[in-house]
Amino acid sequence: MKGKPRPQATPEQALYAMDRMIALAQFGQQDIAARLGLNVTDLTCLGFVIEAAMAGESMAAGDLAERAQLTTGAVTGVLNRLEKAGYAHREADPSDRRRVRVVMADDAQQRILQVYGPFYERIGALFADYTPDEVAVLADWFTRARALMHESLEEIRGGDAAP
Repeated sequence: MKGKPRPQATPEQALYAMDRMIALAQFGQQDIAARLGLNVTDLTCLGFVIEAAMAGESMAAGDLAERAQLTTGAVTGVLNRLEKAGYAHREADPSDRRRVRVVMADDAQQRILQVYGPFYERIGALFADYTPDEVAVLADWFTRARALMHESLEEIRGGDAAP
């Protein structure tokens, strides 16, 4: 399958387009979280819980704290809010009663997809406009850019980056 002609772009233009998309996504996450009765941190943590559930894995509260780079106290607040909103609940880990597992509510994913669904459909249609090889390049780029972003954030959080 031959790809469609694409407009030429410099790395600077691509960086600018990425920055604009990230800025819009940040504002969008706030709007989506509010629509779901959550804040952005809660929504992000719920995403981690859903991701683990979709992979058939359980997630301990401590694992969530590590993944979200939050203190265990902050995760307690997140879990309180997720439980109150009906998106998740805690249960004792059967193999270690000292650990608490975070379990997604049965209807959580459906409730979230009611808000995210139209966006995912539009993105799916956009990906359909690209060849499998082009989609592979995009996936590779996103994966590698995420790793670079993670590395840069670690430097910033550690105080290694100059202001």
